[in-house]
Amino acid sequence: MSDRRASLDYETEVKPAMRQCVEEQFRRGASVPVVAFPLDSGDIPDSPRLMLVVADPEWEWSLSGPWRGEIARWTSNRGTSPRLYPGALVWCVKKPGRELRDKVELVLAWRRVAREVADGSLGGEFDRGDRADLQGKVRDAEEAVKEEVWGVYRFVVVADRAGADGLKVIDLGAGHSSSGGTMCGRVLAALKSEALLNESVGVGYLERNWPPALRESGAWPLASLRQSFLNGSLTRLVDPDAVLKAKIVEFVRQGDFGLASGQRPGGGFERVWFEEVVGRDEVEFSPGVFLLRKEVAATLKSGAPLQPVPAQPPEPAPPSPSAPGAPPPAVGSAAPTASAPAVGTCTLRLLGCVPPEMWNRLGTRILPRLRGEGELRIDASFEAVVAADRKGLLADELRHALQELGVDGVMRVE
Repeated sequence: MSDRRASLDYETEVKPAMRQCVEEQFRRGASVPVVAFPLDSGDIPDSPRLMLVVADPEWEWSLSGPWRGEIARWTSNRGTSPRLYPGALVWCVKKPGRELRDKVELVLAWRRVAREVADGSLGGEFDRGDRADLQGKVRDAEEAVKEEVWGVYRFVVVADRAGADGLKVIDLGAGHSSSGGTMCGRVLAALKSEALLNESVGVGYLERNWPPALRESGAWPLASLRQSFLNGSLTRLVDPDAVLKAKIVEFVRQGDFGLASGQRPGGGFERVWFEEVVGRDEVEFSPGVFLLRKEVAATLKSGAPLQPVPAQPPEPAPPSPSAPGAPPPAVGSAAPTASAPAVGTCTLRLLGCVPPEMWNRLGTRILPRLRGEGELRIDASFEAVVAADRKGLLADELRHALQELGVDGVMRVE
């Protein structure tokens, strides 16, 4: 066995066997899709449904290791485009060490010895007891590999906007295949224990997490509601689309919330459902369909006019630092003062109107080039001509979007 183990080739024999053992354990009894050993971020679908992403056995999790940054980038981006559903990815990563490799080498060596004894190429005489003992060693080695997969894949990594690098790490601790569960079930149970995953959502949960920017209007676009469950703002759901469709139909029927579509220019909606049966096909995750708070839905259903939602007045512009007696800008202000260029450097500015067809290319071609030269600051200004009666609701939606992106402290809507 020792001779056969020493002759194993890592790239062509050991590494493929390690991957096969790991993938078998994660796919066995999996209740969610499994993506095993992606070669780049493009191999991981950008889907709203929860999925396990199993990192290659060569990837080892550590606080400052190179794979941490790679996982953070692949979680937030697919190729050069930002992911729409980063919260759907659940990474499973191996702890440092070569224990799994050692166990796989042992099973490969014992299998080769057993094969050579069976076909007579090893030479010598082996009785029935010797052969049975050899088969027992093969089985023991295979069980040891399964146990080792449970033991080494102990880190679960998910997107978390509050994390320093946008990630949250859960240490599963020691695991055993003899527990009767599955690797997938173990991971999902850990997410539930950390309040990061739920089977469903209730009325109280949505009420407590209703966006402050939309409380006055009482209308939450279903596209924004769905996105909150997919970007880590709210709890994760195994299948958000199916769960939300079923629960919204139930909420509307019971009168806990209302549903509306077809917003009118003068206010109100073309269609409002409240305390009635609504078809699942009416629940569309689009900006034109809204979940309504109970009191708003009851008012609309009764035909009484709603009070117009006042637009938030624009925040005063920060005083110029050159003005006499001007206070220093606060940390996190919307328009920080640019520092003076260092000696031997100069400031380069790009100014002008960017056509819509070039917006995405600007982010992939221009910004990385400037960022690579040194310090880069971006002051964004977006102007859109909208109907006056749409201003209030659109402003609320934009403020909620800024909150989801985590930039509501440095950007404002006027």
